[in-house]
Amino acid sequence: MNDTNLEITLPVNVEQIQRLLPHRYPFLLVDRVVEVVPDVSAVALKNVTINEPFFDGHFPGHPVMPGVLIIEAMAQAAGLLTQISRRMKGDTGSPLFYLVKVDNARFTAPVVPGDQLRLEVELKRLVRGMGLFAARTTVDGKEVASCELMCAARS
Repeated sequence: MNDTNLEITLPVNVEQIQRLLPHRYPFLLVDRVVEVVPDVSAVALKNVTINEPFFDGHFPGHPVMPGVLIIEAMAQAAGLLTQISRRMKGDTGSPLFYLVKVDNARFTAPVVPGDQLRLEVELKRLVRGMGLFAARTTVDGKEVASCELMCAARS
């Protein structure tokens, strides 16, 4: 993950994302980053397809993306905000961040194959390697999920 030759340009594509995050298929849940305000906010996209492995069992005949995976996608977007912000400031180190807390999770509509998730994350505060983020996910402009996330840098 320590890649000193990675130049950040928007949109950030999946190849660049794989150089910033340790996640891989089937657990990489961000396809593209389309907006970044360093140390403030980011917007990322996840294209949901019927080929996702979780649809086989959730639910047969009525595929719905599991809420925990929507939260994971928002957490990955938060991680990308952190990593991209560091790169834009010239920091080429890539510490690993763990999701340590989820608060106020709400799911207001199902996510189904064919949807494109717009993952919006905002950094509320960063103190001693702990980041608190407000996150929301929309599909076609309608909010489908929201939560607060806390992530911690691996020590």
